[in-house]
Amino acid sequence: MTPAIAKAIYVILAIGWYVIRIPHERRARRTPVSRSARGIRERVLLSISLTGLGILPFAYVAFGFPRFAKYTFQPSLAWAGAVVAAAALLLFYLTHRALGRNWSVSLDLRESHKLVTSGIYTYVRHPMYSAFWLWAIAQALLLPNWIAGPAGLIGFGTLYFFRVGEEEKLMSEAFGDQYRDYIDRTGRVIPRVGKVLSPR
Repeated sequence: MTPAIAKAIYVILAIGWYVIRIPHERRARRTPVSRSARGIRERVLLSISLTGLGILPFAYVAFGFPRFAKYTFQPSLAWAGAVVAAAALLLFYLTHRALGRNWSVSLDLRESHKLVTSGIYTYVRHPMYSAFWLWAIAQALLLPNWIAGPAGLIGFGTLYFFRVGEEEKLMSEAFGDQYRDYIDRTGRVIPRVGKVLSPR
């Protein structure tokens, strides 16, 4: 493993993200939104996440910026990052496949929206967030820069902690006891041990 290969793996991670997402995004657009929690707060949170997961790491990959924050490259960390990146893409794919047209980049409910509890959603309520946490961890392991590396954890973490409660509130209002029962039997982003051993 070399720094150049580690950077290439990060780029493959980002490209893979787009390859997985774009077809689902196009299909989802055909289904009208019936309820949305979009607003300035949501746009700010998405911008913070994009900066941490995209803009800062790509500035480092493409231009080595910021140079003063570099540290010694560790091949073992980069190898671990490659494994985590592969897991992130797999989970990202499984999430989109399970959601189908229910997917949205923002806090939206679409017409005829269904509560998805099958596939990867059998184990966690927010596997998309799980995939992005893995992306952020992979980024930190792959990029030996004290700013660009952990920027994903900070950027996405900000989105997650300010948004996930709102999302669960929206889902509870839409699906009532069905969603509250779903909360009782699943983990938010990490599967519960009992659920993994004995899925419904």
